[in-house]
Amino acid sequence: MSRVSQTEAKANRERTVAAASRLFRQNGIAKVGIADVMKTIGLTQGGFYKQFASKAALVDEATAKAFADNLQDLVALDREAGGHEAAWQSLLESYLSVEHRDDPGTGCPAAGFAGDVAREPEHRQTYARGVQELAEWIAPGDAGLAAYATLVGGILLARATAGTPLSEQILHAAHAAAAGAVEGGRPAN
Repeated sequence: MSRVSQTEAKANRERTVAAASRLFRQNGIAKVGIADVMKTIGLTQGGFYKQFASKAALVDEATAKAFADNLQDLVALDREAGGHEAAWQSLLESYLSVEHRDDPGTGCPAAGFAGDVAREPEHRQTYARGVQELAEWIAPGDAGLAAYATLVGGILLARATAGTPLSEQILHAAHAAAAGAVEGGRPAN
């Protein structure tokens, strides 16, 4: 049996974290086993324990990575959209969309991990840090938190009611409320 180089080991770890992040958001932490994650990337379960102390360690790292990747995407969106206001409008459109509703595995980490983190408090610090950073990207202070809470709550309710007319109504209502939270939180000129 050949040994894996440090470069390969690092790449395997990154692939494991990325796969776990997607699977945990898609199916829930409790429903995804180590074997599921490793099978997804074509490695054995034994390789997992060379990289991670436990599933909980993987969950924490996968959560942190999902939030960091999301924030990185939003910062890039600022540049691509030609400024923060345009980037915020773009986020509103894509976040509260049928496509995002129907693809939780690659979607928002706050929505994807919310239920599991509520039941598994050991991951709350990582989750809270991610929520705070993403809310601050939207807008400073309570306006950003209110808008982000509206986005996350809206997408969760839309997913829970998918297939009913209420689902798209929720997406539209959350869009208006999140936009209003940011607009109402801006200082007057």
